[in-house]
Amino acid sequence: MLIKEELSRYNRQMILPEMGPGGQEKLKTTRVLVIGAGGLGCPVLQYLAAAGVGTIGIVDDDVVELSNLHRQILYNHTDIGLSKAKTAATKLKFLNPHVGFTAYQARFMADNALAICQPYDLVIDCSDNFTTRYLVNDTCVSLGKTLVFGSILQFEGQVAVFNHHGGPNYRDLYPQPPTESINCAEGGVIGILPGIIGLYMANEAIKLICSIGETLAGKLMTIDALNNTMFVFRITPEKQPQSVKNEISTNEIDKATLDQWLSESTDEIFLIDVREDYEHEENNIGGVNISLYELTSSLETLPKHKKLVFYCQSGQRSKMAVQLLEGLYEGEVYSLKGGLVR
Repeated sequence: MLIKEELSRYNRQMILPEMGPGGQEKLKTTRVLVIGAGGLGCPVLQYLAAAGVGTIGIVDDDVVELSNLHRQILYNHTDIGLSKAKTAATKLKFLNPHVGFTAYQARFMADNALAICQPYDLVIDCSDNFTTRYLVNDTCVSLGKTLVFGSILQFEGQVAVFNHHGGPNYRDLYPQPPTESINCAEGGVIGILPGIIGLYMANEAIKLICSIGETLAGKLMTIDALNNTMFVFRITPEKQPQSVKNEISTNEIDKATLDQWLSESTDEIFLIDVREDYEHEENNIGGVNISLYELTSSLETLPKHKKLVFYCQSGQRSKMAVQLLEGLYEGEVYSLKGGLVR
């Protein structure tokens, strides 16, 4: 039951017809685990605590550094050298004393992943490395837990909801970790970006908990803060029946068809690898390399009278490329089914 002070505290969101007292009760009784208390974790934690999520777990083995403060605005100069998880829990308790916090000052690893995740209803991945992302995903799949995902780099961010009611998970989009990757420490990040993406992640979490609105379950939203562009792509797990997959993308061809087209006339086919450049350099089947997220800005460089065939690692990003060019490109566009790991 909500006490009198909570009724006053949450009044502005409880008067929303979609929320009401019932939605607030759901928030109060839900246990959410946030993995990572850095750039993404800070806004996620602040807004979920303010919204009245009853129990929040915070996983982070790192300490506050000076270089964090331009984007991790939950902390200040006096927190440098202190545990992020413990410091975050202490500060958030001042924000909302009605929320319970558990700080895990530990790295999320294979030997503790199941035990940490098990007690929680919803998991939010605010980590900043691929090793943790895949471990979080696989742990959620094994436990049947919904995962809210976010990532940031430079000016671009991504948000998705994975494994919701057995729906697509992170490996349906990216089957294997890259052999090389770049993080914010190497590639940089605009300080506002984790705030933007983190707020979307918190919004998805609240909608999932309260069963309201349309969520990003089975979808990937990308935001480019530099150019003010936003796209939402559908993700289709390969395990789904063919009839369902065809509703999402009918412009798929298999490798045999592509080989036949190329053997008949290479002049009519324009092959595009929509992965990142480091992935293309590692292995490819030819063509040009244009990252999915640079595709719309590269429209003028594409030939006007050829069949465009996109490919990637798993066939997911290439299907997104087909969706992205719908209505923007006059010619035929196709996705290589199954990608390079078919």
